[in-house]
Amino acid sequence: MSEYEQFCCGLDVHNDLNSRQKAEVLMEMLPWLQEFAGRRVVIKYGGNAMINDELKKCFAQDMVFLRQVGIYPIVVHGGGPQISAMLQQLGIETEFKEGFRVTTPEVMNVVRMVLTGQVSRELVGLINAHKSYAVGVSGEDGGLFSAVKKMPVVNSQPQDIGLVGDIVDVDASAVEDLITAGRIPVVSSVAPGKNDATEVYNVNADCAAAALATAVGAEKLIILTDVEGLYANWPDKSSVVSCIGSEKLRKMLPELQTGMRPKIEACLKAIDEGVQYAHIIDGREPHSVLNEIFTRNGIGTMIVSGNEMQMRNGCGE
Repeated sequence: MSEYEQFCCGLDVHNDLNSRQKAEVLMEMLPWLQEFAGRRVVIKYGGNAMINDELKKCFAQDMVFLRQVGIYPIVVHGGGPQISAMLQQLGIETEFKEGFRVTTPEVMNVVRMVLTGQVSRELVGLINAHKSYAVGVSGEDGGLFSAVKKMPVVNSQPQDIGLVGDIVDVDASAVEDLITAGRIPVVSSVAPGKNDATEVYNVNADCAAAALATAVGAEKLIILTDVEGLYANWPDKSSVVSCIGSEKLRKMLPELQTGMRPKIEACLKAIDEGVQYAHIIDGREPHSVLNEIFTRNGIGTMIVSGNEMQMRNGCGE
């Protein structure tokens, strides 16, 4: 079996289709292939997609597929579960404040080790098992990211959460060089300090993906999560929003669950700064990225500039 045949079998989308159905699937892809050819798509890799072995393989195949058809994927990842597991293994206590991991210098050493030495290397290996496209990049490399210390405010009091940062500058030249060379950048979400490059910060991967999407002029920002999308009436799972305008979404922001809020804030930032589409999709579904980009209805929630809102069942306002 050829490399191409093995790759297609891995996608597992054609084995139970007849010839006409296969042709229909391919033809449905055509307008999206034409629209996004030569464009950049930034994907935040996270959630179950980065801890389930089968989903990891599916995600890697999706990235190879995108690159093979002329789209330029850029992957940004965190590694919360892996970091927690390593800290526990090393006997290092960790705590969270306001949803952020308190990052001492000792914890930061583990964060850097896990993100660049474990998560990035594994994903690069999975992608390159199909074709040598992927290259791991840290937010420290080539001055890609610069950050300042984050001080969340609780009850009007700033909270010190250690080496946690907010990205304030992006120099995407290293990523651009990789794209020009036909590579898939796999970016770890750490960043040196803007005022002191010897100090390195743990940064939110959703925010890092949004900042990078803006810097490279991406057409899409896609954030993988462990839910179907944005719910208009959580926990009513029938209330998944298919498409929503940024202004309407901004009004919903204070009511959102804590875990969803940084993802939505990242999407809004990307849309405000010129990214055409931002998506929250369910990374628990195999090949979720391909389903979003290449099917008529997509999956999850799409965020665009404006005020509209449409529910998955077709009822909008």
